[in-house]
Amino acid sequence: MDTRFLETFLVVVERGSLAEAARTLNVTPAAVAQRINALEAEIGHTLLQRNGRTVQPTINAAAIVEQARVIVGQVNDLRSIAALDRPVGRLRVGAIPTMVTGLLPGVLRRFVQQFPGIDFHIVPGSSAQLLAMVQEGSLDAAFIVEPPFDLSKTYEFRTIRTERMIVIAPPEEPSDDPFEILRSNNFIRYGRNHWSGRLADSYMTRHNLRPHEQIELDSLESIAIMVNEGIGASLVPDWAPPWPAGLRLRKISLPSPAPQRRIGLIWGALSPRERLIKRLLRAFDDGVTVPRARGTLHSEIGNVRSASL
Repeated sequence: MDTRFLETFLVVVERGSLAEAARTLNVTPAAVAQRINALEAEIGHTLLQRNGRTVQPTINAAAIVEQARVIVGQVNDLRSIAALDRPVGRLRVGAIPTMVTGLLPGVLRRFVQQFPGIDFHIVPGSSAQLLAMVQEGSLDAAFIVEPPFDLSKTYEFRTIRTERMIVIAPPEEPSDDPFEILRSNNFIRYGRNHWSGRLADSYMTRHNLRPHEQIELDSLESIAIMVNEGIGASLVPDWAPPWPAGLRLRKISLPSPAPQRRIGLIWGALSPRERLIKRLLRAFDDGVTVPRARGTLHSEIGNVRSASL
């Protein structure tokens, strides 16, 4: 069986259209139809029900979709293992939002230019979600916050960025004391379902800080916008730019030693795509250009004020 027929079948099922599958695969609709017909003849069952311009999988097709994905994935693994000099294959990588908008684009630009044979897929999500996907095998690797627990030795984690936790306050906030700012302002909490949110929560507990909590959000950018509007203050990681446009909020450091979140790449130590994953890491080693932030953001470290962006 030609695995191209299986790959085409899976794309048609995902897209729901022969024409959309043809555009995705960069072939003609007639070629897609021929591959599906050949697969149906080999399997001995009708796989697609045609309804105008759309198609739906039959009961027989639904029964083989998952196994077809396994077979295609195994073939791609073989290609990755065999491709010593010219890497090819599919690489499925998860990334937390601040990586998707921050460091990752510049690295990916160089990576895909250097290795055009790699079919790169990015899946956004929280660190906990992405770790679970790596563990279940639906992702090859993921850029996540370092977990607050020990990882199994069957996984490798490589730190690529360390971010200190900082207080962000409205632009008119007069105090330079981060603890006083947290006590005197309404507190906008970074969700405790995120490991960075738990890091902030643990820090405040250790220092007996019990601010008046008003809002809990899952988005760091949303928190920054609300702080900028004077709704309250927050304790967040100083993530890589870009930050939302037009901000004039204050960034104030915590007393040393301040907590830090570490962002890195996690993958299975025995992954058949380990060679591709390590080439991606090498792209970070070759130099990461932090994107320019947008707008105006005032940063205060101790008693020193600096304008950036």
